[in-house]
Amino acid sequence: MKVRIAINGYGTVGKRVADAVSAQDDMEVAGVTKTRPTYEARMALDRGYRLYAASEKHLASFRAAGIDPSGTLEDLLQEVDVVVDGTPKRSGYKASYEKAAVKAIWQGGEEHSLTNLSFNAYANYEEGLGADYLRVPSCNSTGLIRTLYPLLVEYDIEEVLAVMVRRAADPWDTKRGPINAIEPVLKIPSHHGPDVQSVLPDLRIRTIAVKVPTTIMHLHAVTVRMGSKATAEEVVELWRRTPRIRFVQEGEGIASTAQVMEMARDLQRPRSDLYEIVIWEDGVQVSDKTLYYFQAVHQEADVVPENVDAIRTMMEIEADKKVGIRKTDLSLGIPTAF
Repeated sequence: MKVRIAINGYGTVGKRVADAVSAQDDMEVAGVTKTRPTYEARMALDRGYRLYAASEKHLASFRAAGIDPSGTLEDLLQEVDVVVDGTPKRSGYKASYEKAAVKAIWQGGEEHSLTNLSFNAYANYEEGLGADYLRVPSCNSTGLIRTLYPLLVEYDIEEVLAVMVRRAADPWDTKRGPINAIEPVLKIPSHHGPDVQSVLPDLRIRTIAVKVPTTIMHLHAVTVRMGSKATAEEVVELWRRTPRIRFVQEGEGIASTAQVMEMARDLQRPRSDLYEIVIWEDGVQVSDKTLYYFQAVHQEADVVPENVDAIRTMMEIEADKKVGIRKTDLSLGIPTAF
């Protein structure tokens, strides 16, 4: 019997997770919610998802627009095992999930304290087994955990400095950007460092963030002081054995995030989503025990496979993380590391 999933908030992350869940053979989307009758609500119906209003007060606007929802979130929660919360941060739905006795997954906009379990499939899959609530850290934090965790295990890490060059807004978001400016985040460390530590508590990491006028990706410039020596070739080989990392090379014409996203389009995935963290192989350098590298993060997509893995471990469908990760990756067209 398939695990039944509710998507509360069919937006940037929610709609991608819904499609990813639909690609699994051990889970299914029971329904999705919206607060307003937007084009995304109609697209959800076109994709065959049952649409629910977020609450009773939202029903009238849907009916006025000629859309007849299947009910409200409260109704949907009676039919599911897990809810993936894709609503804006601090929307306050936890009490509803507790009342309905369903498991729940939140995204990185929420604080770690909401669940006391932040999840990355490769780093702490086992901690999610049977959990009632967890959160998937932000796109930037997920990107850093993906590449730093194997280094922490293999070579130890004395210290990390990561400079986050952040996109101003998502491509669709005309309310926040793009900005015609370079805007530093004056709080140091930025929130990304503590967010990474919610999964890797022993990692010494400082993060600095800068917002720039682009919408397509984030870029990280990372400096790692390792506890033991390794060559650049050895580090690259370690990452090749790590899931959800993809290499590109400037020498092959990929010199910027624009070319990275053109490559993503050529992969012909849904929405041109790039689930992997992209590392410039010819930019990986080691001096003594200090590693330098650049990576790019597709902020709309990299957390999607983690949400699927979270469902699988929370429901104890698969206890072996390598088996679970491989199953998710194969379903989404991600080259497997296992």
